[in-house]
Amino acid sequence: MDLSAYRDLWKTHGVMALLASALIARLPVMATMVPLAFLAKDAAGNFGWAGVVAGAYSVGTAIASVVWSRMADRRGARKVVIGTGMAWGVWMAVLALLPYSWYRLLPVAALLAGAFVAPVTSALRANWPRLVHGSKLRAVYSLDATAQELLFVFGPLIGAIIVSFASPRAGLLACAITAAGAIWWFGLNQQPAVPHDASAGPRPTAWQLIFHPHRTPILLAWACLVMGFASMSLGMVAVADEHGNRLIAGILETVAAAGSVTGGVVAGALPGRRTSAVWRRMLVLSGLVVLCIFVTSSVVALAIAMFATGCMIAPTIAAIYERIGALTPTSAHAEIFGWAQSGGMVGSAIGSAVAGAAVEAGGVRYAWVLTAGLSVLATLSLLRVPPHRPAETSAVEGAAVAA
Repeated sequence: MDLSAYRDLWKTHGVMALLASALIARLPVMATMVPLAFLAKDAAGNFGWAGVVAGAYSVGTAIASVVWSRMADRRGARKVVIGTGMAWGVWMAVLALLPYSWYRLLPVAALLAGAFVAPVTSALRANWPRLVHGSKLRAVYSLDATAQELLFVFGPLIGAIIVSFASPRAGLLACAITAAGAIWWFGLNQQPAVPHDASAGPRPTAWQLIFHPHRTPILLAWACLVMGFASMSLGMVAVADEHGNRLIAGILETVAAAGSVTGGVVAGALPGRRTSAVWRRMLVLSGLVVLCIFVTSSVVALAIAMFATGCMIAPTIAAIYERIGALTPTSAHAEIFGWAQSGGMVGSAIGSAVAGAAVEAGGVRYAWVLTAGLSVLATLSLLRVPPHRPAETSAVEGAAVAA
């Protein structure tokens, strides 16, 4: 391990401000889903309507994220991020203040709110290659992936705390106000848009960007991976329900996140002097998921297996981020990460639905069976992706970027 990469990141101008503003901007957005679900339940009287509202929000986000990301590449992320962030805050306030008797309008308002989720994630990852290079780039992707795990833990937790001590309306209003300020700060930290290199030919269309010998396998692997994460999450809820203690689900999620943070920090500190292929990390992750299949009857054994599995989550995600960035023209970075985000949201919805049916039909362990199968598919897909090489200007990557 070489912790000097993290020290170098700390000293690099703009890196910590960008990462901190992105984390604070994403945190209230992550916290929104809990108060939104409870608001819909309180208004309609059942959780079925909460599922409809949450689904509408996700659909809006999945559809619009690519549009905003593409616009950020062309016009600069600052105006796009700040404009959509302010609009999202307004729609969150509308949702919070909508009378309960108008609950049938909640899905429409949620769809519009989802459509204005600021492209913070894609804009953040588009900025990294412009700020850092070499080993620092791999370290910052690992740091980004590790921080994302913390958001998944603390975001919903903060939303639940506000709902518990105040109300769903207060939760949505707090998220709207906090996000508005944080997204404005993040927008001010954005780097200027990278002009498209006309000598490399016309700017790639969405079709050309997605359907590519190397980018397509990565996007497919990412969708499979996110589907697997959704399946594991549902599996942890099923284990908790089977043991009659809902707290178990939160403990297992926290243990997996702790493993992911540990793995991400270690991966970012590796010197990166050797050629490394992302499919190898995915294969190790697949093997650890298989281990979970055989220990679902014991909460303690499953927690240990989930910690071990978590240790490969952030490193694998970071490697995927790095490959997407390295194999995409700089002028299209935000858009390709936007496509990845949309594919991930669709994959999450499908993964939850399929996992639910699998658990009902075969039992708790089949949530991890599904995850293992998806991880193997992701590994096979990534076999075609060129490995990371210490030399930044390898012939393979140069040709891929030019394409």
